[in-house]
Amino acid sequence: MDAINLMEREMLRRNYSLKTIKTYSYCVNKFLKQYKNNPRKISKKDINDYLNNLLEKKSCGNTINVNLNALKFLLEEILNKKFVSRIKYSKTPKRLPEFLSKDEVVKLINVIENNKHKLMVKLLYGAGLRVSELTNLKVKDLELNNNYGWVRHGKGNKDRLFIIPNLLKNELIEHINKNNLDNDSWLFTTYNGHISTRTIQEIIKKATKKAKLNKKIHPHSLRHSYATHLIEDGYDLTLVQSLLGHKSPETTMVYVHMANPKLLSVKSPLDNLQLENNSEKLDYEFKNNKDTKVIT
Repeated sequence: MDAINLMEREMLRRNYSLKTIKTYSYCVNKFLKQYKNNPRKISKKDINDYLNNLLEKKSCGNTINVNLNALKFLLEEILNKKFVSRIKYSKTPKRLPEFLSKDEVVKLINVIENNKHKLMVKLLYGAGLRVSELTNLKVKDLELNNNYGWVRHGKGNKDRLFIIPNLLKNELIEHINKNNLDNDSWLFTTYNGHISTRTIQEIIKKATKKAKLNKKIHPHSLRHSYATHLIEDGYDLTLVQSLLGHKSPETTMVYVHMANPKLLSVKSPLDNLQLENNSEKLDYEFKNNKDTKVIT
């Protein structure tokens, strides 16, 4: 019985992402190498013992959780056995994602000298794209006359609309014409296909160092920055959720916590109290943000 192959086929049938399929297969393969018996003889005790061993090795919460999910999928969906683990899902520390201020985005972009590299980074930030979504863009995915484009088969195998910044419209047209790209061409090409995610990671890593930004920045940081800046600019949470392609509003909610409270026009309740010797009123309204929308 090839349990890995059966798992992969079942996950593909259910439209699991390739990343999830690869991760689950790795976890189950590692378990089976240690188990060394017929997979059909796997018991709940075998899995609980394996997970307990990971706990004893002080594996992080994410490692425990992904192994638990992978082995549960194997037992329930492939072997048709009920599975209740004694091990509860391990809590993982919740950290706000790293993002750049608007000034830091300007610094990062300005130090990139290669025009193609600079265009990629500007589009990554300006459209809030995941790095894999940028690398897989084709010319036909852009509707430049309407200032929007399409992510095809993105996360969850879904299509998603994204906004093309006005500032990039002419640059994109020039890039397409200069490189004689047709509709079926990758938007950013190399000699053997489309640009790799690794290349973009290196571009941003070098630019971060050159711009002297004391932050650990990677391509996804620009997506975090895009979302945070939209919230700061007063756009509604549900609109930002749609642009990011998030399934749940709770996922998008993190960017409200990251946004600058001043730019959200937040007023402290202390300012509404009539305290003694409090003759002065602090004015927290900003001239540039009078039209800020209320986010509910």
